[in-house]
Amino acid sequence: MKDPLKDLNITDLATMEENGDFAIVCLNKQRHSSSSSSSIEEKESNRSEKRRVKPIALDYPKKNGEILSGQYGINLLLFGIALMLGVSYHGYSIKEKHLLSFITTVMLIQLLWMLWYVVRRDRQKNSVPEKDSHAGTRWLRGGLTILALLSLIMDAFRIAVYVGYKECLSPTLGVYPVVHVLHTVSQVYFLWFHIKDVIKTCQTFERFGVIHAVFTNLLLWCNGAMSESQHFLEAHKKRLASLGFINYTGGHDEPHCECAISSCSMFSKSLYYLYPFNIEYHIFVSAMLFVMWKNIGRIIEHQHKREKDGLRVTRLVLGPILGLVALAGTITILVIYIMQVEESLETHRMAISMFYCHGIVMLACMCIAGTLGLILYRLDNRPLDASKNPSRQLDTELLCGSSVGTWLMSWCSVIAAVATHSNPRYRWTILAYSLLLVLEKYIQNLFIIESLYRQQEAVVEAEDQDKEEEEEEEEGGGGGGGGGEGGPSGIFSVSSQVPSCRGIVNQAFTNQENVYVSLNSSRLRNGNVPLCSLNQELQEPPVVPVSQDRAGKPDRRQILRNIAIFLFLCNCSLWLLPAFGCRPQYDNGLEQETFGFTIWTMVLNFAMPLNLFYRMHCVASLFEVFQHV
Repeated sequence: MKDPLKDLNITDLATMEENGDFAIVCLNKQRHSSSSSSSIEEKESNRSEKRRVKPIALDYPKKNGEILSGQYGINLLLFGIALMLGVSYHGYSIKEKHLLSFITTVMLIQLLWMLWYVVRRDRQKNSVPEKDSHAGTRWLRGGLTILALLSLIMDAFRIAVYVGYKECLSPTLGVYPVVHVLHTVSQVYFLWFHIKDVIKTCQTFERFGVIHAVFTNLLLWCNGAMSESQHFLEAHKKRLASLGFINYTGGHDEPHCECAISSCSMFSKSLYYLYPFNIEYHIFVSAMLFVMWKNIGRIIEHQHKREKDGLRVTRLVLGPILGLVALAGTITILVIYIMQVEESLETHRMAISMFYCHGIVMLACMCIAGTLGLILYRLDNRPLDASKNPSRQLDTELLCGSSVGTWLMSWCSVIAAVATHSNPRYRWTILAYSLLLVLEKYIQNLFIIESLYRQQEAVVEAEDQDKEEEEEEEEGGGGGGGGGEGGPSGIFSVSSQVPSCRGIVNQAFTNQENVYVSLNSSRLRNGNVPLCSLNQELQEPPVVPVSQDRAGKPDRRQILRNIAIFLFLCNCSLWLLPAFGCRPQYDNGLEQETFGFTIWTMVLNFAMPLNLFYRMHCVASLFEVFQHV
C-alpha cells in the first residue's frame, strides 16, 4: 500500500498542521500499525500455544512408560516378599529352594538385559551418549567394588557349604551362589562403564530393563536383611535360653546330614559376618540404577564447571583425630559387648549400660558438630542450587526415608523407658540415648541436605562474573552512544576503540597496591599515562591477591571439612555396632516388657535394616560433602 505521507511536501505538512488534518493522518497511520501488530501478536500466541501443547503431547509416552515400569517393579518385589514371608514361617508348603529359584530367575533376566544393552551400545560407537556427571561418582563406584568383592567371598563360602552338605541340600542352593557371582561381576562392569548413560533410544523397553535391575537388587537386599534378622533372632533366643528365661532348641535351618568337609561350621558362621557388606552393596546399586532410570529421556542442563580446588590436608587435624578416637572406642565397646552379653546377668546388664553411655557421648558430640556446621552456613549467605539433579534429589529422599525406622524404634524405647515398672540401671540412659538419636538425625539430615544443595563457590563467582561482564557491556554501549558531549562518556567512547594495554604493566607491582597506585598517580600528574590504561583504572577494581580477598573463607571451609570428616567416622562407628552383633535393643528387656516379644521383634526387623542403610548412606553423603566444601 502506498504511503500518503511520502507524496506530501513541507508546505503541505505545515498547512495540514495548521488545519489539524495532520493529527488525523497520523491517527490513521497508528490504527493501521496497531491492527497489524495485533495480528502479529495473535499469530505469536497461537504459535506459543502450539509449543505448549507439543511438549505435553510428547510427555505422555514418557509418563506412561514410567508408570508401567514402576508398577511392574513394585509387583516383582512384592511377589518376592510374599515368598520370603512364607519361608520365614518354616512351613511345609514354601521352602527356601522356591525363593532362591525365583531370585535366580530374576537375576538371569537382568543378566540378559545388561548383555543386550552393552552389545547395542558397542554397535553404536559413532553416536556418543549423553552422560550425567552427578550419577555414580568414581569414589562411590570404587566403594561398591570393594563391597562386591566381599559379596563374592560370601558366595564362595556358600558354595563351600553346599559342597559339604550336597547330599541333603537342594541343587538350587548350589546354583544360586554361582548365578549371584556372575550377576555381581557383570553388574560391577555395568556400573563402571554405563551407569552415567542418559538413554534416548528404545526408552520404553529400557525403562523396563533398568527398573527390573533396580527391583532385583532390592529383592536381594530384602532377602539378605531377612536372613540376617533371623540369625540375630536365633542368637537372641539362645542367649535367653542360656540365662534361664526361656526353653529354646532351635535348629530350623541346620542341614540334617553330616558335612563332607571339616570346615563347614567355619564357613557357615563366617557367612553372617559378611551379610552386612552384601546388604549394603545391593541397596546402593539399586539407588544408582534408580538414578539411571530417572535419567532416561532427560535433557541434561549444562552448568558452570567447578574448578577443582586442592584439598588442604594440613589443617584437617581435629576432625580426623576425634573421629578416630570415636572409632577406636566403638571397636572396644563392640568386642566387650560380644564377650560379656552372654555371661551372667550382672555382666549382661553392665555391657548394656556401657553401650548406651558410649552412644550418649558420641551422639551429643555429633549434635554439637552438626549444629556448628549449620551456624557456619547461616553466616555464609549463598544461594541454593535449584537445578534439576535426580541423584541429589534421591539422596535427600533416602536420608529422610531411612530415618523413619530409627525414629520408630527410638520413640518405642522412650515410651518403654517411661512406662515400665522395672527399674534397671540403664533405664534412664536408654531414655537419653533414644532422644539424642532422634535429635542427631534431625540435625545431621539438615546439615547434609543443605551441604548438597548449596551452590559451589566457583559457580557463584562465575555467575557473578558473567553478570558483571554483561553490565559492563551495557554501560560501555551506553557511553559510546552519548559521546557527543565532552564528559566522561566521551572518554569511554574513545577508549573503547583503542587497543587494550593490558599486559604492559610491570607484574612485580601487582601484589603491592601502594606502589602500584603511587606510580600510576605520578604518571597521571605528569601527563604520561596512556588513555587506555586510564580507562582500565577507571573501569577495573585494583588487583587484590586471593588470600586478602578471601581472608575468612578458607578457615570456614576447613572447619566444615573437619566437621564432615568427624561425622563421617562417627557414622562408620554407628554402622559397625549393629552390623556385627551389638544390638542391645534385643537384650535390654524394657521394650519386650512394654510391647511384647512379637511386636517388638517386628519393629526391630523393620527398623534395623533401615538403620544400617541410613548410616552407610550418611557415610557416602558426608564424603561428598567433604569433597564439595
